[in-house]
Amino acid sequence: MPAVEGWETWHRQTGGGAVESEQRVALDRPVVEFSRAGAERLGRAYWREVRRVTCSLVRPRQRGSALELRVLGGPVLLRFGAPTVEADDTRATCSYPILGGLLASRAAGEITFEQTTDAMRSTIRGFFPRLAAREGEPDWTGALYNQLQSRAHVAVSRRYFRRLIAEAPR
Repeated sequence: MPAVEGWETWHRQTGGGAVESEQRVALDRPVVEFSRAGAERLGRAYWREVRRVTCSLVRPRQRGSALELRVLGGPVLLRFGAPTVEADDTRATCSYPILGGLLASRAAGEITFEQTTDAMRSTIRGFFPRLAAREGEPDWTGALYNQLQSRAHVAVSRRYFRRLIAEAPR
């Protein structure tokens, strides 16, 4: 798999307790077309990478328009609504609203996969993870989120970018 050039990642928790996180990689050329199909591919590729990285321990499952991440087909870790797909001549985006699951303390936020002419991003906004530090509590109370869930997302994103770059037509 190729090296990921121009890799950046950041993470923060807002004053209200929501988590925001972004992983970004620089591109020398687009890896998907700037179309609805290309935007949809961004989303599908991420969920396939979740399954690969977890050795099928976590499995994406489509249920109507919703997508669920389940442990071995059992409990729902996270539930996402139908994706919003957008594309124009310089951007392709696929966003999933976060509807709940065992790892969410409430239905809020979204995960977005985006390609522009010079970068790809995986972004989480407005998410309230059950394992994160609670508002007004010491930061260490969110250690499980920071050490497990957040790191897992970063690892999946890095592999997701690598795979999309490797699979892109030359």
